[in-house]
Amino acid sequence: MSLETYVIKGSTKVVDRFFELPLDYSNESGPKIRVFVRHLIPLEKAKTLEEQEKLPYLLYLQGGPGAEVSLASALSLAPPIHEQGYQTLWLDPRGTGLSTPFSADLVQGKSDQEIFEYLKHFRADNIVRDCEAIRKALLGGRKDPADQKWTILGQSFGGFCSLTYLSFFPGGLKEVFITSGLAPLGDHPDPVYLALEPKVTKRNKIYYQKYPADVKRVRNILAFLDSNEVALPNGGTLTPSRFLQLGMEFGSKGGIDHVHQIVLRSSNDLELYGKLSYSLLQSIQSTQGMDGNPIFAILHEPIYCQGRAANWSAERVLSKFPQYQWSHIKHASPDTPAYFFGEMVLPSVFDDFANLRPLKGAAELLARYSDWPKVYDLDQLAKNEVKVTAATYYDDIYVEFGLAQETAAVVKNTEQFISNEYFHGAIRTDGPVVFKQLFKLSKREYD
Repeated sequence: MSLETYVIKGSTKVVDRFFELPLDYSNESGPKIRVFVRHLIPLEKAKTLEEQEKLPYLLYLQGGPGAEVSLASALSLAPPIHEQGYQTLWLDPRGTGLSTPFSADLVQGKSDQEIFEYLKHFRADNIVRDCEAIRKALLGGRKDPADQKWTILGQSFGGFCSLTYLSFFPGGLKEVFITSGLAPLGDHPDPVYLALEPKVTKRNKIYYQKYPADVKRVRNILAFLDSNEVALPNGGTLTPSRFLQLGMEFGSKGGIDHVHQIVLRSSNDLELYGKLSYSLLQSIQSTQGMDGNPIFAILHEPIYCQGRAANWSAERVLSKFPQYQWSHIKHASPDTPAYFFGEMVLPSVFDDFANLRPLKGAAELLARYSDWPKVYDLDQLAKNEVKVTAATYYDDIYVEFGLAQETAAVVKNTEQFISNEYFHGAIRTDGPVVFKQLFKLSKREYD
């Protein structure tokens, strides 16, 4: 383990920690990867090393898959957690940020098969094994077994990882918090997308009710993209399918308004110039992050799989709903809206996104792979003794409410803060409120 220490604005001590860990835990003597975790210590709670040693640890598990935790993000989320007396750890999951990052340019010269074999090790099961290795390195030497445990907080996909942690390494956990991440416990993504479709449809209806003129605007934009090859600044292609993927924004606070602004600017460009401006194309490209987060695209469906192949689940499920098919909408009456997709990765992204194109072959292998190991142990979750406190949002279009309730019913010792006021990323937009509710509920004080 290597580390570097500094202080931010005189109030937070930062320790950057790097660990050399196995790529494949079934072959611990094999290739290693570097895994990074940022350690934040609130100096007002720990002015000396002795006081620091007494602060309990809370590990934050990021959403994704494939997203790291920036220093700015950690510092913005940490205060209400530090107020509860924790020191915090912010993991860059393997393949992201400073943890042996993965992208097409970094694996040039590797075959599709080699990339496929490598990325098989980047799901929740191995992220959790990394966490356990880090926990043992940091806390394993403490005399009191209770002090060797830590608390974890999982947001979105980080919640999925938290349930994997509870399934296979519950002995390392003192307490678990989950926000927007009570994962479906099935073995395949098809039921997930089928359950999410009504939520995405609802958001589309809200969008077009709020901005009825966008029915015509969106259709005109899609028709233009269908008839013209539109290159994005980094060499990607803006196709009708890629434009409709802007609907991923519908699950965020202000997302509907953001998409409307893109639609309005696109329509204005076409009326004035008959083409889309560089500035507008740059804005669309920056909104869609899969070029810089290939793990999200390539493993988004396999994270749900246990002993089954994903086989491009989202594409197959959406094909049942004509309102999402431009090939259907363009022949329908002029007042028929084209619906935007939700958090759904279609195989076309590996043609449309410039930095995903070199990964198309590996993505196909991963989509067809069926020998995925378990990421959840239902028997263990049913007898779970670790306290689980979760925030769940009724209108979440990424983690469907009904499936989350099924999971909550399976995982023993789970209590929820349920709201229809917040969106999936509420800890970023309304963090103090959400954390206050979670920590209050964690006390398990009942009337």
